[in-house]
Amino acid sequence: MKKLFFILIAVSTLLYACEKSEVEDVYNPSEDGIVGDWVSKGADVAPLLATYFKVDSITANFKSNNTYAVVSYAGGVPTNYVGTFVQTKSGTGIIWTIKLNQSTPTAVTSEGIFEINKVGQGFTMRYEVVQTEPNIGATPPTATAGFGSSNGGALGQMNIQKFVKR
Repeated sequence: MKKLFFILIAVSTLLYACEKSEVEDVYNPSEDGIVGDWVSKGADVAPLLATYFKVDSITANFKSNNTYAVVSYAGGVPTNYVGTFVQTKSGTGIIWTIKLNQSTPTAVTSEGIFEINKVGQGFTMRYEVVQTEPNIGATPPTATAGFGSSNGGALGQMNIQKFVKR
């Protein structure tokens, strides 16, 4: 009888541990922000990138340790971008601000905004950033001005990227 009791305790502990870890792994955009694996391809690629840089798809991995690895594909040729990021809730709707400090292939800082929406069983993200260092004369979008506010609105929808969470 004692043996059965210990077996039942062991099994219930194992089930509880598995159930708890599954709950901890659930993505919560209001807490996790951009953390996760994302993909953008075809019509979801920002028109600016598709038109001027011939980008046809992008994969992005943003980690909870605030590092990222992005691969951009133009004509099937990959370009790897690696760096660190800081994301902050803006206080405007569900928009977050983001600052990216790229180290590879060159040192560049970019700033912008993103928002994540639940669609069916998955998540989509709108993402708009511009390079701020070295200075190329671009001004980042702001949460209060909203999407399409890069360069004071001069870029309109051209610089807005859509990603789908993988």
